[in-house]
Amino acid sequence: MTAVQVDVHHHTHTCPANPAEPHPYDTRRTIVAIAPSGTCRNPVTVSCGGTTAVIDCRRHVPREQRCPACRITVIERTVTFTHTGHHGPQPPTDNTGIAA
Repeated sequence: MTAVQVDVHHHTHTCPANPAEPHPYDTRRTIVAIAPSGTCRNPVTVSCGGTTAVIDCRRHVPREQRCPACRITVIERTVTFTHTGHHGPQPPTDNTGIAA
């Protein structure tokens, strides 16, 4: 199993439609560490025309059917939030672009 550790950071705000509940508008994930697994334990033979090849199961079978070495697990190391406040309608401006 390949383990990937990530840090997740959510930027949240509140909208006029639901000012009581902040919601994320931007989520960033940063890969912190990767622990690779070994070689495939259940290689698959595929053929096309007269050619056959043996490939890792991660390249051919659905995720649920992969061997333990070909599975990928994502581990969230830290999850942080930054609340940027209430985002409502913009104040009216005159033709100079300066708020009235």
